[in-house]
Amino acid sequence: MAYVDNNLVVAGGVTAAGVITYQTPATTSITLSTNAIDLGVGRDLGEGKDLFIRSQIGAAFTGLTSLEIQAITADDAALTTNVTIVGTTGPIPLASLTAGARFAADLNPRIGSKGQRYLGARFSVVGTSTAGTAFVDFGVEIQDGQKFYPNGFAIL
Repeated sequence: MAYVDNNLVVAGGVTAAGVITYQTPATTSITLSTNAIDLGVGRDLGEGKDLFIRSQIGAAFTGLTSLEIQAITADDAALTTNVTIVGTTGPIPLASLTAGARFAADLNPRIGSKGQRYLGARFSVVGTSTAGTAFVDFGVEIQDGQKFYPNGFAIL
């Protein structure tokens, strides 16, 4: 993953030892992230930069047809009142939902103009999931993949 700010994690978390924990979405329909970001406490979420919803799969998903990870804003911390989708990965097919897989989507730059106080994530399951976990946060950078170097190559 790219740099992670624990204040911007909405599903799962990062322990003091740097270990990522994951949220398990419901097996059917819609699941909301366990955390929401309160935009009313003076947070600067990358003002003037692109902002992304970033996710990483912990345990591979099984059973479902696809999973969509959405960035949402709402009027309440429970993320249930006046919900607006501000970014989405689109449906991710089951074959792509393997352990360690990463997904990112850019957010509508007018999040602040919506007048909604809370930012979070929503998982939309198509089919019936029998397993799977995900970590979701927000950030201004996305990891462009693993870097591999040949043996004996020095990085200075």
